[in-house]
Amino acid sequence: MSSTAPAECARVAQASRRLAEEGLLIGTAGNVSLRFGDLVAVTPTGAVLGEMSADDVTVVDLAGEIVAGRYAPTSELGLHLDVYHAYPARAIVHTHAPKSTALGCVLDELPVLHYQQLLLGGATPVVPFHPFGTPELAQAVREALRGKQSALLANHGAVALGASMEQAVENALLLEWACALYIDANAIGKPRPLSNEQQAAVIEVALRTGYGTRKPLDGSLEKDRQ
Repeated sequence: MSSTAPAECARVAQASRRLAEEGLLIGTAGNVSLRFGDLVAVTPTGAVLGEMSADDVTVVDLAGEIVAGRYAPTSELGLHLDVYHAYPARAIVHTHAPKSTALGCVLDELPVLHYQQLLLGGATPVVPFHPFGTPELAQAVREALRGKQSALLANHGAVALGASMEQAVENALLLEWACALYIDANAIGKPRPLSNEQQAAVIEVALRTGYGTRKPLDGSLEKDRQ
């Protein structure tokens, strides 16, 4: 596939390398995918994510049949496909990020301590433990992600979604930051989550002021493309 790898394979490989550089992926633990049309570019099983190239990425259809590639897809392929069938996400990142994984060993839910977490859909659910690669885990993750952009997996890791590969990566990074924030706050004292009313107030201000968008001097709003 070296000469014909679609651009989506390069984007999956690039995201894998960045997540590894950020410390969210270690060795072969974790997986990344990107949907394009009725196809999915996904990391293969047993791959070192920090060394991924476009030629290493496998392409499957939405039924899980291999369309292109040299390697078997990740053992979590069913989880990725279940999410794509259920939601309009275009990219999925599954990490074993240290802070996210740690809180998934302790909490039943990550509360909203900071308004940035509202970008993830508010409080982050913790999916009950199921062995990796099983239909039970895939189903539990799919159900937990309703209305959410991320979930923690009990004693396992984390999953983040996005409307693009870049957004999924940023959501994974944001989740890890939020988990670190909780751990730091808990070391000082009892964390004080934002109430539903406080969260609603933040949303109202963000919508009214165009928070998160660049504002050219002509007064129009431009989406931030970070």
